[in-house]
Amino acid sequence: MAINVGSRLKRAWNAFTNRDPPGKNYYGGGSSYRPDRVRLNRANDRTIMTAIYTRIAMDAAGITINHVRLDENGRYDETVDSGLNCCLNLSGNKDQTGRALRYDMFLSVLDEGVAALVPVDVDVDEETGKEKILSMRVAKVKEWYPDDVRLEVYNDQTGQKEEITLPKAEVALIENPFYAVMNEPNGTIQRLIRKLNLMDVVDDQLGSEKLDLIIQLPYVVRNEIQKKRADDRRAEIERQLTGSKYGIAYTDGSEHITQLNRSLENNLLKTVEYLTNMAYSQLGITPEIMNGTASDAVMTNYENRTIEPLVAAAVDELKRKFLTEEDRKEGRESMMYFRDPFKLAPVSAVAEMADKFTRNEILTSNEFRQLLGMKPSKDPKADELRNSNISQSDAEIAERNKTITAGKEAVERSMANQNGEV
Repeated sequence: MAINVGSRLKRAWNAFTNRDPPGKNYYGGGSSYRPDRVRLNRANDRTIMTAIYTRIAMDAAGITINHVRLDENGRYDETVDSGLNCCLNLSGNKDQTGRALRYDMFLSVLDEGVAALVPVDVDVDEETGKEKILSMRVAKVKEWYPDDVRLEVYNDQTGQKEEITLPKAEVALIENPFYAVMNEPNGTIQRLIRKLNLMDVVDDQLGSEKLDLIIQLPYVVRNEIQKKRADDRRAEIERQLTGSKYGIAYTDGSEHITQLNRSLENNLLKTVEYLTNMAYSQLGITPEIMNGTASDAVMTNYENRTIEPLVAAAVDELKRKFLTEEDRKEGRESMMYFRDPFKLAPVSAVAEMADKFTRNEILTSNEFRQLLGMKPSKDPKADELRNSNISQSDAEIAERNKTITAGKEAVERSMANQNGEV
């Protein structure tokens, strides 16, 4: 039936005119910037560590973390459609996607040394008593207690960060595996940050408008009268400099001027370069990784030495806190992370890998097509784990035809039962 104009108007909706404000005309706390966004400490915010932390957190967030079910041999069987898996991959909360939540988590771990992942909205099934996590937030640990922790977490109901105390058993406390290097007061990174801050202070002093001049007057300045005369002379030179278009002043021939703001010879720059190279080596990072020109071998070493320990620390803590002992044993559930091995491979290498994986019956053709972002083929052979380069024997062909025939007969019987013919 055609929809008339009246029904169209009834179904029409406009975001500006037809929507009521939430919460009975109350919006909560407002802000000109996003209040839940993670912000680094001031010591890290003004140094090159911001770029390093961001690079590591982005690469770690690119690895998929799934809530999975294992088979009887402890191998990955399928992904569990749970609230925890949804928060980590689809929607972490009303403000963050799953990947944004993972990025927030890893960046906070690198900056603070330890971060907490807090289930905010939890639904409890009355029949089974199991909890389903609906939303999660990354929190900052303020105080530690024997069984509890004091956390600063963003409250999306009020729009403010609030402090709450929760048991350690209900919160995932993820510690930075590079804590001794990054977050210890005497670690390499903290020493580098202090040196960089000191360089900023020196640069500010050199870039200021002060001239740092010493004027040697032709008379002795010891009594008050001579001091006042010297102050007047200094004020006169300042007036000439500020009042001149090009900053030029004149002095008496018997007066001598010494300028002090010369560049000082020190080992500060060499120390910063030494600590930067040491920090790169201890974290498994090279300048090529930062500018995107690293080779496959360098990237593999970086992912194995830097990214993998960070992601593994988060996965182990999620498995320990959010999966019960019954789920791990009876349901064979676990948390696993997956890295795309074809992300850094060139096209020429992908073609060779496709041949090797399908020929050795590791992946089917359709599974490899999915990795390339292509639609699966309708050919039944594309879903079979077999080497297409080897011709099948008569016995294998007969067995395959027998299986296909049996499957067709089973489908026909099922359709006949549904239609009441049998």
